[in-house]
Amino acid sequence: MASFKIEDARKNNLYGVMHMKQWLKNIRKGYGKKLVSIHAWNAWIVVILAVTGLMLVGGFWRELLGIGRVWLKWLHIIVGLAMLAPVVYYLLLSKKHWKQLRNRPWQRANTIVVLALLVGWLLSGIVLWQFKLVGPRWSNAALLIHDLLTWVGLPYIIYHSITRTRWLKDPARRAVKATTTVAEGRNMVNPTAAPSENTTPASIVSTDSKPTTKESLLHQPEKPQPLYTRRAFIRSAVGVGLAVTLGPTFISWVGRNLNIDNSIDSMLENDPNRMVPLPQALPASSPPVGGGAEGHFRVYTVTPIPSFSNANWSFRIDGLVERAQVWNWEQFVKLARTVQVSDFHCVTGWSVYKNTWEGISLKHLLTQAGVKPEAHSVKFYSGDGVYTDAITMDQAQMDDIMVAVMHDGKPIPADLGGPVRLVIPQMYAYKSVKWLNRIELIDSDHIGYWEERGYDKDAWLTGATQARS
Repeated sequence: MASFKIEDARKNNLYGVMHMKQWLKNIRKGYGKKLVSIHAWNAWIVVILAVTGLMLVGGFWRELLGIGRVWLKWLHIIVGLAMLAPVVYYLLLSKKHWKQLRNRPWQRANTIVVLALLVGWLLSGIVLWQFKLVGPRWSNAALLIHDLLTWVGLPYIIYHSITRTRWLKDPARRAVKATTTVAEGRNMVNPTAAPSENTTPASIVSTDSKPTTKESLLHQPEKPQPLYTRRAFIRSAVGVGLAVTLGPTFISWVGRNLNIDNSIDSMLENDPNRMVPLPQALPASSPPVGGGAEGHFRVYTVTPIPSFSNANWSFRIDGLVERAQVWNWEQFVKLARTVQVSDFHCVTGWSVYKNTWEGISLKHLLTQAGVKPEAHSVKFYSGDGVYTDAITMDQAQMDDIMVAVMHDGKPIPADLGGPVRLVIPQMYAYKSVKWLNRIELIDSDHIGYWEERGYDKDAWLTGATQARS
């Protein structure tokens, strides 16, 4: 009985293998045209991802799109996941394609590079999509890889698409042909005949239901190339890409993100703020007790970066407090400060670790102002006149929320939200309001700038340890 079961299992396995081979054979039929289709779909996917990705990082578009930015982000994610389809489809055809390229080392190398770019974008994009699950260190590395592949790979992909368009129109240079050659027709009439020396070994035979004869092949006009319209596609795609990249998004990205020296010292040298006197660091933050920040801040804003001086800067606490207070810069910089070390995590996937912040505890400022019983939330205002956010009174009792005036023993530059910014280490950075100049206690919830535009009101980091009211 056992031998019969083993024999049945072998037959089932054999049937499965044969079924799989037949399925792959059917998939690979007419694979030249299928490669053309894959090439076209993949090109469109890359263009859409490039345009939406550039718009997502641009400050101009962040402000203009509003809640549309959240929808744009989801479009970017969905199209990115759709990239898996042409990649998998190509892998099913790759064995046959690889044989066709056996005498074309440069095309083999090109295929490897393009596949590596697509797979790298796909995997790093999935990590960024699921950043809350993978944690900040993985998402930080994924963002770096994603950006690197974009700024190195995108020009290569565009170049590849343009040059391949020209190659596909030149039958002499094409490795995969979508029409039948005369030599191949002879082999169809007489399958046992040896191929001619002039026959391109990479040619793919296109067949239909009608019988093919030698005479019909000799007099058959060449069919239109299926990618003849690809030139129009490239023109429109490059036009759209240039319109976006050469617009305010690209200029802003280059100016703020491709600066070779983007250190805090460089930002301070070009700091538009003119605050006098500069805050003097406590011994614990100079040198920084955290050992110095690890990583680089990315500058995202929804408005142009504001600048301040003693003449136009003040700080106030008001609303549902017993003692509303207002300080000018000279008074504010004399307030007693403390030092803490914390990590800084952006919801877009990047992090800066071991920051040494120096400033005044929010809990201390609220105690000093006196909180009225009806106060429900603490609302924070940015000096840009646009950005606001809020936390509940219970959340405001966390000991590590700080109104910071120094970072790693130096004044906070305007690019990073200085002269004064909020720091909430256990929440994503969109809660840590930059250019902070007012705190108001209110009797209701307040929906912040990005929450109003679709961000999650729950900004807690994975593993946050304190109150989540």
